[in-house]
Amino acid sequence: MYELVQAAKNTYYIQSPAKIGLTVVGEGEVCLIDSGNDKDAGRRVRKILDQNGWTLRAIYNTHSNADHIGGNRYLQSQTGCRIFAPGIECAFTNFPLLEPSFLYGGYPPEGLRHKFLLAAQSSAEPLTEEVLPDGFEMIPLPGHFFDMTGFRTPDDVVFLADCLSSRETLEKYRIGFIYDVEAYLQTLEKTADMQAKLFVPSHAPAAEDISALARYNAEVVLEIGERIESLCADGVSFEQLLKKLFAHYSLKMDMQQYALVGSTVKSYLSWLEKNRRVTAYAQDDLIVWKRI
Repeated sequence: MYELVQAAKNTYYIQSPAKIGLTVVGEGEVCLIDSGNDKDAGRRVRKILDQNGWTLRAIYNTHSNADHIGGNRYLQSQTGCRIFAPGIECAFTNFPLLEPSFLYGGYPPEGLRHKFLLAAQSSAEPLTEEVLPDGFEMIPLPGHFFDMTGFRTPDDVVFLADCLSSRETLEKYRIGFIYDVEAYLQTLEKTADMQAKLFVPSHAPAAEDISALARYNAEVVLEIGERIESLCADGVSFEQLLKKLFAHYSLKMDMQQYALVGSTVKSYLSWLEKNRRVTAYAQDDLIVWKRI
């Protein structure tokens, strides 16, 4: 773990729970794409930088989930590097309490205030084309999170952030986190048609061709949507629906899964309602979701 892998002439990635991109952008200078999940990840990255005599110029965050920005604070405090994050992700990076608060829908309980959902605060600036290194390209990848962004390096290596889950992960857990189902499906369609020398997803193996994996991710999303719609056949409250889904997919309930899967199921319901497949109404002081 935390092995430095060379993907192309000046492009590397650090093998870690959420892969960290590294690109040489000048004489002895590098930038990172994401920073890992915590201070310990930051220390390991710093060790790699020191071993290679590299100076860290900047961190470009793909999005603000804690496992992608958790090393920001340590690396910024140690190196003085600048940090950039796209759109709303910049606000979440500057104020990381927003992530567990958003997931829970209120002030988060203790079971959600840990490093996997609550990163250390860092100082981020808005990500724009103007602040990118020469030859870098921003690739909008919305859906998994608000304004998630991927990057194409000058070596034609594309970092895809969290827009793809591995087959193994999907087969084990089935329901991956999604904020906007419609946008996510569009991102998967775009990703399936991309060409590059190498693709580096954060949570799937690097590969020269990721079209089949992108299509499989889309198939799973559509399957989950159909399952949720079918469970709404006779009308069901959100909590009842969540219980049925956990039972169907053999998921284990805890506070973190309640927040992550629950938020995703709410996003599916919004998508199904927008497409006139389910409707919501109040009954006996409950909001009931019913298939149309």
